[in-house]
Amino acid sequence: MSHSFKSIALVGNAEDLRVAECMLSLTGHLHARGLAPLVDPGVGLAFPPGSVAPCPEEAFATRADLIIAIGGDGTLLYAARLVAGDAVPLLGINRGRLGFLTDVSPNSMLEDVDTVLSGRYTEDRRSLLAARLEHRDAAPIRALALNDVVVNKRETGRTMDFETSINGRFVNSHSGDGIVIATATGSTAYAMSCGGPIVEPNLDVWVLAPICPHTLSDRPIVVRAGSTVELRMAGGTAHGGPPRLARPGHLRWHRHRRSRTWRYALCRQRGRPDHPAASAGL
Repeated sequence: MSHSFKSIALVGNAEDLRVAECMLSLTGHLHARGLAPLVDPGVGLAFPPGSVAPCPEEAFATRADLIIAIGGDGTLLYAARLVAGDAVPLLGINRGRLGFLTDVSPNSMLEDVDTVLSGRYTEDRRSLLAARLEHRDAAPIRALALNDVVVNKRETGRTMDFETSINGRFVNSHSGDGIVIATATGSTAYAMSCGGPIVEPNLDVWVLAPICPHTLSDRPIVVRAGSTVELRMAGGTAHGGPPRLARPGHLRWHRHRRSRTWRYALCRQRGRPDHPAASAGL
C-alpha cells in the first residue's frame, strides 16, 4: 500500500559530518520539490532560509507523515522511539556500518527518496514489545521497544538468578548475566551476539536469549509474539543488587506483554534487488 507524504521529518546526529552533509543535501532537494522538512531546532545546521520548518522532535509523531532517519541503525531506533505507537513510517539512510535497518545508500539517496515520494516502495510491518517494570515500592514503568527488552546485572563478577514464565507457565530458572527478549527485528542485534537465531522479520515470533548463562541447559528459545513473558528475580533480588535497565539508543526494560504493530517504509525499488546486508538484517 502506498500513499503520498506531505510532511517529512529529518532525524540525525548532525555532529557527524557525513550525516550533516546528507541532511543539508536532502533538505535542498526536498525544498526544490516544494517541501520544507521538519527539523528539530537543536540540530545546529545552517539551513538556507525557508528550507526547513523548525519542530521539536517530540512533535514529530503528530506532525510528520514520514520520518527519514540519517545515520546507523541506532538512529532509526531512536526515530522509532519518537513515534512508538503512532502509524508514522520510517525510512533509513545508511551513514553507519552494517545498515540492517537503514538500507538506503547515501550515493542513491536523492533518487531513492524520490522513489518513495512517488509511491513506489514496499512497506514492512514490525511488532513492538510492550514492556512493564514492576516494583513493590514504586508505580509500574511502561515503554515500547522495537528491537529488544534486556535485563542485565548491575555489577561485574557476579551472576544474577531469576525465573522465566511464559503465559503464566514456568519455563526455567536462569543463572548468568541476564536475558534478551527480542522481536524478529531485534534478532540481528544483541540477541544474535548471545547466540540467538537470526529470524526472518515477517515471522510473528520473539527470541529469548540468555546472556552468558552459567548452566548447561540455558539455550535460546523462540516463542509466539504476543505472549506474556515474565521475569522474576530469585528471592526478590539479583546477586550484586537489582538489575540495571539499559537504554543505549533504544528501549530496554524488565517485563513486556502483548505485541503491537509498528511500520516503516523501506525504499525497495520495484525490479531492483535488495541490498544483501539489508536482506540479512531485515
